[in-house]
Amino acid sequence: MDATETPARSRHQARRIAIAVGAAVAAIAVILALTVGTDPLADQRRSQLLGKDAPGFDLPTLGGQRVRLADLAGKSVIVNFWNTWCIPCRQEHPNLVHFYRQHAADPDFIMIGIVRDDTEPAVRRYVSKNNVDWIVAFDPGSQAALSFGTRGQPETYAISPDGVIAGSQWGPATADNLEAMLGAARGQR
Repeated sequence: MDATETPARSRHQARRIAIAVGAAVAAIAVILALTVGTDPLADQRRSQLLGKDAPGFDLPTLGGQRVRLADLAGKSVIVNFWNTWCIPCRQEHPNLVHFYRQHAADPDFIMIGIVRDDTEPAVRRYVSKNNVDWIVAFDPGSQAALSFGTRGQPETYAISPDGVIAGSQWGPATADNLEAMLGAARGQR
């Protein structure tokens, strides 16, 4: 304490510093409280296509036909990008089988597995061995994957009957994810 300071002045200055530090700490606490629980990667995981028209596609199927988005108008469509060597795709597969079996008879429903970065013989073996009863299409040159802005596989999209992306899932989908996306495509959010 310097000769001109009194103990009261020193306490008053210390009190002002303590109040300023307390206000700063309170401001930081408010900022943290508002951001805790938000996922900083959420925007990266959310498709930029949500609410927009689905990209058109015209792809060869494993059965030798073609599948075109334009031909699916009026149906709720689940599109799943996958391949045979993808471990998360294999983990997701039982959920897809269960989900498809529950909805295969729905007149307004269709599911398409779009294979990227894989060989036809490997896909044929996998489909035969693993109860893949939905449409399987190939994506030569990854054009559909690029149009959908996929970042890998598995990645799943729900398209409404009027052709709008109603839901998306990056990574393995659960039965609940798939039901929620189908509900969104059907307008049952």
